[in-house]
Amino acid sequence: MPILIERPAVVEAAGTKPKQIQEFAGRVNSGHRQVSVARMVSPEGWEEPGQRPEFEEITVVLRGVLRVEHEGGCLDVAAGQAVVAAPGEWVRYSSPEPGGAEYVAVCVPAFSLATVHRDDG
Repeated sequence: MPILIERPAVVEAAGTKPKQIQEFAGRVNSGHRQVSVARMVSPEGWEEPGQRPEFEEITVVLRGVLRVEHEGGCLDVAAGQAVVAAPGEWVRYSSPEPGGAEYVAVCVPAFSLATVHRDDG
């Protein structure tokens, strides 16, 4: 039988400004360990520390622009586009454009603080 997830769990975010994370499926809201699905809303000027996660992260941008810095350069991912970061790849996400960004992140296996490996500082 399908399981209804009535509402997401609000999860604390890392970064320079408050960012809203709504986890629909994952370790916090539904107990899923193999996948997490979260809606993010980040304000203009938000950026988080770099990270080298153990999980694959697939990000679909719904509104605005999400900047993805990586060891080989930088990508600006616009609404209607997606980006995939492989496990072990260093990335840093930010929303530098006016109006910020809204996006959905899918992590396989599920996001966890123990496996995100954020940069110090």
